[in-house]
Amino acid sequence: MRNLLAFLAKYNHWFVFILLEVASFVLLFRFNSFQGSVFFSSANAVAGKVYEYNSAVTTFFNMSNNNKRLSERNLILEQQVKTLSQYIATHNGDSLTLDQCQKQALAGFKLIPAKVISSSTDKEDNLITIDKGRADGVHEDMGVACGTGIVGVVYMVSDHYAIVIPVINVNSNVSVTIQKRGYFGFLHWKRKPSDIAYIDDVPRHAKFALGDKVVTNGYSSIFPEGIMVGKILHVFNSADGLSYRVQLRLATDFGNLRHVCVIDNSALKDKALLLKAAQDSLRPRNDNK
Repeated sequence: MRNLLAFLAKYNHWFVFILLEVASFVLLFRFNSFQGSVFFSSANAVAGKVYEYNSAVTTFFNMSNNNKRLSERNLILEQQVKTLSQYIATHNGDSLTLDQCQKQALAGFKLIPAKVISSSTDKEDNLITIDKGRADGVHEDMGVACGTGIVGVVYMVSDHYAIVIPVINVNSNVSVTIQKRGYFGFLHWKRKPSDIAYIDDVPRHAKFALGDKVVTNGYSSIFPEGIMVGKILHVFNSADGLSYRVQLRLATDFGNLRHVCVIDNSALKDKALLLKAAQDSLRPRNDNK
């Protein structure tokens, strides 16, 4: 306290000067309209710049959340476009019917937006790490997709992170179908490049064309039906000449993958369990008496 009083006593003339300056400025700007208007105009300009910079900073830090929402919305829109295209091609319905068709296609599926925090495209066993885990509702064997198409399947999960096996992994095995043709098979990746994959053992009698779309067929408990996989790029004969080997260009750009959505497959698992129970009930029983 003694040092504070000594400091105030030593520099009291400066405090008196500052006090008088403040009082003079208040009197100047308050009782002189011209000076007052100049002061308030300058203050508003400075405040406007501060608010502008603050808005820019806030927008920058909110970009991650906005991108997550956009990724989820893109996936929903892809499904809606697919459903509408199929419906319009075969029906002439009103807007209410179309709206109901959209809801039916997405009913029962919860989408969990996630950010890719690490990935690889140049290995045989490529893996993707995302920033969502068990605490966010992510579990093993959930499908992962982005706005343009299929990504992969959740392989391992911790509380806040998950490892995804993408379709560009030699161990990936996803059931797919040629859209509108009805022929299905399993998608395989043969190492490089990262945008090319194959469907093996397509029957010789199958009819399809280059550019036809390949989508998930919904037969598994991982992916719903109709998620985009890629387009037919080329057709080869199999080694034994009894079937075709179809080459695809994948719809997902794995080299530029930043945001994805994990698909809650609870409804698909219930469907698979019901089908298995029905098949088991139809099997002949051997009763030993």
